[in-house]
Amino acid sequence: MKRIFAVLICGATLAGCAEMTPGQQRAAGGTVLGATGGAVIGALAGNAALGTAIGVGAGLVGGLIYNHVKENEQAAYQQGYTAGQQSH
Repeated sequence: MKRIFAVLICGATLAGCAEMTPGQQRAAGGTVLGATGGAVIGALAGNAALGTAIGVGAGLVGGLIYNHVKENEQAAYQQGYTAGQQSH
């Protein structure tokens, strides 16, 4: 029963991401991964709650940095594409 409940919660959480922008999805993904990693490391170190809190912060920052890199990459691609179209 707990497994089914966990799957339903995960499904509902992921369904909520459908209306998010790519930047919001990257930030949320980083936060979830950071929280998970932090909880595991924290549990091994003896304080899962503190590990989760640190992981959330680190994951959010990581997700935002990754989003910034991807946005710059897309902007550079668009700039090059536009320049290539104008040179014909």
